Amino acid sequence: MRNAIILAAGKGTRMKSSQSKVMHSIIDRPMLAYIIDALRAVHVERIVVVVGYQAQTIEATFKDVEFALQEPQLGTGHAVMQCQQLANETGDTIIINGDGPCIQPETLEKLFQANETASATLCTAILEDAGAYGRIVRDQANNVIGIVEAKDCDPEQLKIKEINAGIYCFKNQDLFASLDKLEPNNAQHEYYLTDLISILSNQGKTVNGMVIENREEVMGINDCKELYRAYTWMTNHINSYWLEQGVQIIDPKRTMIGKDVKIGHDVIIYPNVEITGKTQIGNGVIIRSNSRIVDSTIQDGVTIDASIITSSQIDQDTQIGPMTAITNCQVDRQCRLKSFERFENEHIAKGQEK
Repeated sequence: MRNAIILAAGKGTRMKSSQSKVMHSIIDRPMLAYIIDALRAVHVERIVVVVGYQAQTIEATFKDVEFALQEPQLGTGHAVMQCQQLANETGDTIIINGDGPCIQPETLEKLFQANETASATLCTAILEDAGAYGRIVRDQANNVIGIVEAKDCDPEQLKIKEINAGIYCFKNQDLFASLDKLEPNNAQHEYYLTDLISILSNQGKTVNGMVIENREEVMGINDCKELYRAYTWMTNHINSYWLEQGVQIIDPKRTMIGKDVKIGHDVIIYPNVEITGKTQIGNGVIIRSNSRIVDSTIQDGVTIDASIITSSQIDQDTQIGPMTAITNCQVDRQCRLKSFERFENEHIAKGQEK
């Protein structure tokens, strides 16, 4: 059985926002949604989100997962202790931070596979300058035996370039059997999840370290600069995929496409275009600059020019725009709307006229 715990209890004070950090949006959804989607893609059966700050808002947004409340917040190990609904499960459990939206399903699948013969596997990354990151300490057999925080490293350990990326996979029974061995022996008086690595190793259990090929996948978000960095990575990742599929994106840096969008062949997308939600774009579609399409179906041969289309269907070979706004409509090719002003006056935006 595959389980997951997402740590999402903190406020994220460096965001300087009254909104919970994990609820900040990237493209068209909260960052937490990307992590849940990635876990679902690798067939995780039970997902428990640990909440604290603005718990009710998060719970109201995500209806298809379970929750555990962490109050007060006494560290990452303490957060996992709250997930007692998983205590009797078998199989493997991934533990991941809620502020890492760029993680891909392929990486999570590799993590599960790497843990098949181990008690725990943690994701690591290689950095030329490891800085303040915790160092991965291995034994002569290349097994991980501990994580040493930078401030506690001796001179030789500071030379280690392999760092903890903050994503773990545990045999679930080993995880919950070891949690009561955590102790808050640190300046913050918190229970650190990282201490489980040395605890399991000292029990003679195997701990693997899986090096992430693309360390951008495991970037965390602590402030708005890092939120922008993740947004840039995500848009580049999605746009690169569609370019490889033959979609002609004139300027990918000025084009935003959501992860659930579907696009046909021979499509041309001009700069300053946003396509989000469950939108489906047919074949031979031309989308000119300054257009926004949300949760809509655009059939083959449609041309859209500087227009906004929301929750609508545009039939084959229709010309839309410029300066048209359509909401909750089905528009056929006989309906040529010329301006937003006319659209408002005739109530077409409300779907009252075909």
